[in-house]
Amino acid sequence: MKKSLELKSKTQQEAIASALEKFNKENLNVVEGDLEVEVLETPSKGFLGLIGSREGTYKITVVKEEEIDIARNFVENILKNAKLDANVNVVQEKNLIKVSIEGEEAACLIGRRGETLDSIQFLTGLALNKINKDSHMRVLVDIENYRSKREESLVKYANKVARDVKKTKRTRKLDYMNPYERRIIHSALQNDKYVITYSEGTDPYRRLVIEYKR
Repeated sequence: MKKSLELKSKTQQEAIASALEKFNKENLNVVEGDLEVEVLETPSKGFLGLIGSREGTYKITVVKEEEIDIARNFVENILKNAKLDANVNVVQEKNLIKVSIEGEEAACLIGRRGETLDSIQFLTGLALNKINKDSHMRVLVDIENYRSKREESLVKYANKVARDVKKTKRTRKLDYMNPYERRIIHSALQNDKYVITYSEGTDPYRRLVIEYKR
C-alpha cells in the first residue's frame, strides 16, 4: 500500500496524528508504525517564538503491507523452503483471499484428503492475523484445483449414500471430515425430501450423519 500526503504542522508528531486521522477516515486502518515520515521543510520557532515562526512540511506515506501480499509471500516462502517449482496466483474477493498454487510438484503439499493443504491454509490465516490483529479476511488456499475436484467427489458420494439410506432406511455415519467438507455434504443434501444430515463428535473426530427422514 503506497498512499502519501503532505501536511504542514508545528511538530512532526502533530503531523502524524493528523495523517492518521485522515487515512483512517478512508478506512485504511493504519497505526503510527505503518507510516513513513519525510521532513520536507523543518519547522522554525522564529524570534522569541513569535516573529518569523514557520510550520514544518512533512510527507507521510502509508507503507503498510497489503494482506493479499502477506498471503502471497507466506505461501511463496513455503514453496521456496520446500524447493518446489510452482506458481502462486492470489486474488481478493471482498473479505476472502484466494490463493491458487499451480504446478505438478506442489501436489505433494495436498496431503491425505487435503490435510496438509488445510494446514497451509490455517497457517496463512495466522500470518495475516499476526500482521493485522483486526483483520477480517478469510483465506482459501488451493492446489491444482484440488478443492473443486474434492467438492465434486463429495457431492457424488453424498448423493450415493443418501440413495442407500432411502432404500434401506438405515442411518449412515460417514468418515471423519473437516468443517469445510461437512458443509459441502450438508449443502448437497439440505433439500432432500427423504434424508436429514447432522454432525456428531468433536474435531478432528467429528463426522457427518445421514439419517432417513421419518
